[in-house]
Amino acid sequence: MTQRAEIEPGGPEPGSGGPGGAAIDAGAELDPVHPVRPPAPRFKHGGLTTAEVAERVARGAVNDVPVRSSRSTADIVRANVFTRFNAIIGVLWVIMLIVAPLQDSLFGYVIIANTGIGIIQEMRAKKTLDGLAVIGEAKPSVRRDGRTAEISTSEIVLDDVIELGPGDKVVVDGTVGEAEGLEIDESLLTGEADPVLKKPGDPVMSGSFVVAGGGAFTATKVGREAYAAQLAEEATRFTLVHSELRSGISTILKYVTWMMIPTSIGLIISQLVVKDDNLKDAIARTVGGIVPMIPEGLVLLTSVAFAIGVIRLGRKQCLVQELPAIEGLARVDVVCLDKTGTLTEGGMDVTELRPLGGAQDTYVKKVLGALGESDPRPNASLQAIIDAYPDSAEWRCTESLPFSSARKYSGASFSEGDGENSTWLLGAPDVLLAAGDPALDEINGLNEQGLRVLLLARAARELDDAAVASGAKPTALIVLEQRLRPDAADTLRYFEDQKVHAKVISGDNAVSVGAVAGKLGLPGAENTVDARRLPADRADMAKVLDENAVFGRVTPQQKRDMVGALQSKGHTVAMTGDGVNDVLALKDADIGVSMGSGSEATRAVAQIVLLNNSFSTLPSVVAEGRRVIGNITRVATLFLTKTVYSVLLAILVVCFQVEYPFLPRHLTLLSTLTIGIPAFFLALAPNKERARPHFVKRVMRYAIPGGVIAAVATFVTYLVARDHYTGPEALQAETSAATLTLFLTSMWVLVIIARPYTWWRVALVGAMGGAFLIVLVVPWLQNFFELKLVGTQLPWTAVGIAAAASALIEVTFRWVNRRFPA
Repeated sequence: MTQRAEIEPGGPEPGSGGPGGAAIDAGAELDPVHPVRPPAPRFKHGGLTTAEVAERVARGAVNDVPVRSSRSTADIVRANVFTRFNAIIGVLWVIMLIVAPLQDSLFGYVIIANTGIGIIQEMRAKKTLDGLAVIGEAKPSVRRDGRTAEISTSEIVLDDVIELGPGDKVVVDGTVGEAEGLEIDESLLTGEADPVLKKPGDPVMSGSFVVAGGGAFTATKVGREAYAAQLAEEATRFTLVHSELRSGISTILKYVTWMMIPTSIGLIISQLVVKDDNLKDAIARTVGGIVPMIPEGLVLLTSVAFAIGVIRLGRKQCLVQELPAIEGLARVDVVCLDKTGTLTEGGMDVTELRPLGGAQDTYVKKVLGALGESDPRPNASLQAIIDAYPDSAEWRCTESLPFSSARKYSGASFSEGDGENSTWLLGAPDVLLAAGDPALDEINGLNEQGLRVLLLARAARELDDAAVASGAKPTALIVLEQRLRPDAADTLRYFEDQKVHAKVISGDNAVSVGAVAGKLGLPGAENTVDARRLPADRADMAKVLDENAVFGRVTPQQKRDMVGALQSKGHTVAMTGDGVNDVLALKDADIGVSMGSGSEATRAVAQIVLLNNSFSTLPSVVAEGRRVIGNITRVATLFLTKTVYSVLLAILVVCFQVEYPFLPRHLTLLSTLTIGIPAFFLALAPNKERARPHFVKRVMRYAIPGGVIAAVATFVTYLVARDHYTGPEALQAETSAATLTLFLTSMWVLVIIARPYTWWRVALVGAMGGAFLIVLVVPWLQNFFELKLVGTQLPWTAVGIAAAASALIEVTFRWVNRRFPA
């Protein structure tokens, strides 16, 4: 077949470059844009022997790049334990253990429990991720001892012979030894969109992928020496970074830290001056003012929410390759769907063969059988033809042209055994036929029924002629029926209900694609667009994309351009696909989703892989993303309201030169009942609202006014109580009144955040209120927390101030929502 060749012996011996190296000079590094071809190693058709493999393993010439993995156990423990705020709280905890009763040190035990929960949840997520990663790991085909077998990428050794086919990713650097129309896309490395035709002796780079044809290459660089190894190691590592949610939280924590430093210093000085006769009590109240400024639970809950999201999706055979993808899908408002493999199942069936121009049915079947035999890696369409018309003729293939998504056809030349030679093309009728050809009307009628039609044509030119399709004689139509995914209609309906616009983007005939989309109930399916008539200008293309939902005859580069055009209009775009023609679009989309049965290249660039190949899993992924981002935004308001009122209370105490009203035990109780326990349940609750941008703005526009009102109300109650109570027990009574006001005010913030109400949310708020009431009425709890309401006038005054503050918070939140919509 064309371009199949063997590199002659006599070149440098393979493996002379040392462990992990190549048989080339150290200076002959490969630049992806301007490659310098090294001396080619000797190509061995049968691959290495078992002894040669063992020798290379012994000297370390193996592909030892770490496989995709979540964070190590040590990393997880380190990330959860050694944090800035844990260090601050740890120091304060040790101080309180020395100078104060046990109940004033409760905040330290809460942090230990929270950290433990975070570690356990992330370990569970790690186990889920690592298990799924093994299932989804690519296994290249390697020749050894004359046989081909699939092995893990980490088992590849220097000089292994690795086979390539459409959709395969090049996993290590190497030199081509066999090529059958081998076209490799190096755009992810070089930025060049056009595939590169590879011949024996040409270099191939790790990170590139096959778009057409097949072949085999010898590994010349493995492990960390391979060009894309370092990049791949970072790109495929599960990570919690690079998301608006986490960067927003980091920004908030940075400002909180800067606020804490001067406030804490002022509080320490003021309390030592005010309580100069009681150092231990001064220290305890100072710590009581500093600890609640720290929103330590916010980071924990974010990690836990992400981790539980991964676990939930993992149970549905959904591999999340990058954790922020969960967040990204929550923001998606346009999802681009490839028809084949997404809306339809991969397999097809030949339903009819229609000879044209007087062609004989028997002869046409022989041609189709020979075409099927000529392609060692048939796509779904050709596989259906192979199943229907197995090769029985003694024809010899002399040259082949693999199918390419860009040209929309494949071909082969044959020696028919009787001295006759012929060249045939098989592909899209509207590409191979001239405009206005009478056969197109017949084809359009079939496309309108949702059937896929291929044209068999006899070429009048040589197969390597760039214009081989010009003047080809139509010989037969092959009618294929695509199998619709049974769950596709429900999934499209879900997206419609959630106001996520679905765009079907396919390389198939536009009419056929529209018919399939129409059967699935996609709105706008009747108005199909042939992508060959799309405007090239990005703004004009974006307008057409916004107005239509179904596009056919889309080239791989156009898919990429369409994703970019949608993003230019402010859309957050998810792209699904399973074929090599989807890789560029998947890479550029905000979220790339690949089917588990898709090509290795698509799985490598996608953030999410549906290992069960079920399109119906997507709603679960979207819902999980919305749950995480929506709920974290919700509970962040609770945590940061506490930070704001804690900082402001400390400032007021410093300004008025009075004792800080609370001990650590009081704020531990308040934080647990109004934030900690409710936030944990609210963070894991269902939430279908599509996530919106500007996380920091959305949170702070409520947290700042809520915290200010709560702090002022609490301090007013405290000042009133200082005028009302006298005697040695006055401070406890004053603290109890202030605690009551702060609890009721914080509870109202919780009441607002818990909306819309469901039975369990009402029960949650009621349970927190009931728990505080129990503390106030049970004698031993009163003593433990030093909370005892004295008299009736001041407690009711505290309730009245809290009620006024709650009403003001309600009005303010509503005004903020109207005045500063996010």
